[in-house]
Amino acid sequence: MFCGESTHSLDAKHRVFIPKRFQEFLGRDDQGNHMVVLTRGFERCLFLFSKEEFDAVRSRLRTKAFGGGAELRKMQRLFFSNTHMCGLDGSGRLVIPEKLRRFAGIEKEVVMVGIADRAEIWDRSAWETFEAENEGDFDALDGVLVEDEPAGIPEN
Repeated sequence: MFCGESTHSLDAKHRVFIPKRFQEFLGRDDQGNHMVVLTRGFERCLFLFSKEEFDAVRSRLRTKAFGGGAELRKMQRLFFSNTHMCGLDGSGRLVIPEKLRRFAGIEKEVVMVGIADRAEIWDRSAWETFEAENEGDFDALDGVLVEDEPAGIPEN
């Protein structure tokens, strides 16, 4: 399980170190290198999955070519066109592709946040803004942590 938070700097080659506690949840390729799936996330962050976790997420997504309508096709195109299988180098660093860096506004420092089945990679200032704006909401969000429907949200 991915958890915790840490701050890292991108080097001149746009590589960032993936914390050891995250690396232990990643699979390896045939050469023994750790592999990740990096994709566009929500609220201008990036999602980092192990291949196994990404496969589980992908199996839950509606990916049929026909049916589902224009909104489904739009989401599929935006999501999968911004998904990259990436390997870590021998020092545990990941190159963040330029298109994803632009999307997330990542320039120099990032914060990696463990979110159970994935990690999120945020531009440091964006993460600090998100935390500051939402810190006061923590107690009111208790309902989303339990299986029951949160108060005020009708069941379908």
